[in-house]
Amino acid sequence: NQHDIDPETPNVRDLLEKAYRLAGEDTEERRELQRHLYDLFHMEPLLDKYVITLSSGELRKFQLTKTLFANPQKLIMDNPFIGLDAETRDQLKELLLLLAQKHEIEIILVLSKTDDIPQFVSEVIELRDGQALPPCSREEYYARQNPVPAHVLSQEKREAILALPYHDNDYQVSIRYGERTILSGLDWTVHNGERWALSGQNGSGKSTLLSLVCADNPQSYACDITLFDRPRGSGESIWDIKRHIGYVSPEMHRSYQRDLPAIRIVASGLKDSVGLYVKPDEQEYAICRFWMDIFGLTDKYERPFMKLSSGEQRLVLVARAFVKDPQLLILDEPLHGLDLMNRRLVKDVIETFCERRNKTMIMVTHYEEELPAIITNKKYLIRQ
Repeated sequence: NQHDIDPETPNVRDLLEKAYRLAGEDTEERRELQRHLYDLFHMEPLLDKYVITLSSGELRKFQLTKTLFANPQKLIMDNPFIGLDAETRDQLKELLLLLAQKHEIEIILVLSKTDDIPQFVSEVIELRDGQALPPCSREEYYARQNPVPAHVLSQEKREAILALPYHDNDYQVSIRYGERTILSGLDWTVHNGERWALSGQNGSGKSTLLSLVCADNPQSYACDITLFDRPRGSGESIWDIKRHIGYVSPEMHRSYQRDLPAIRIVASGLKDSVGLYVKPDEQEYAICRFWMDIFGLTDKYERPFMKLSSGEQRLVLVARAFVKDPQLLILDEPLHGLDLMNRRLVKDVIETFCERRNKTMIMVTHYEEELPAIITNKKYLIRQ
């Protein structure tokens, strides 16, 4: 996004100040709330950044800060903890408790990750099969939940993945935009068959690093990068690299605004495109149906993508990452928006897929418990 910046591009400070003034009268009490929010979300280092350069986690902090400036009577938040690192999640829960107690704000949290219900929540309404169950306490809700099985993927589907046919890297990276350093002196080797957990605070450069691996970042040509035993710039095309990689991320989810049938979204993974510009043949559609069945989307083949729930959309995009049987899986927060059962299902599929020969994986998550059991290595990025 660096080339999109011009003198009219707003920075975080200007937009937050504008939002603050629009939200109410400028009083010392409200300025204290502003300072508290800036401190809570560690906004000071972000204030001089352009909004278009924020990471997905930083962008969520920005949006939350803007929303909370209004000091509303009723606050409805849809999955507010997604994309936030563990420290920020805990701090947000403390802030919401403070808002509920001190400012008497009614808070409604919409959560798909139901094991993340804050302790201050007084009532839980469960939606099941499109019906709202009677309200209950947090403790009563957990007491009536059936435990998630150790494995959700059926033995039949597990064997089908393992029976798929087989098709028979070193970094020294620094990334800088103007005066801002994103990655500095990164030295990382990922060997065939390894499964890495990549973690770090919001804004530490995780998504930038993955964009280098996926050939989406033009600065990769200025760095010492070798992918699939070939140095970048040695004559390979972006598509030569992408055909080996299955990828899903929050940014990809936001970019999919086309109301195509779900199976065509999955099929776009075969062509490494956001839309679908080449019609797949019947054999390719059969592969798409196979992976949609694996992820429990059998009855969603022709459902328009924008008519699916956000969790169903995420499952479609995860299926898209697997559809070409990639050598390298890059999964950036793949379990976003999924309920407990589907998170366990996706973990089962990842673990089974990586049992196969020559399968390598890099996975990003802010939740340690979301990591599959097959992780062999971990890398933590420190924010510059």
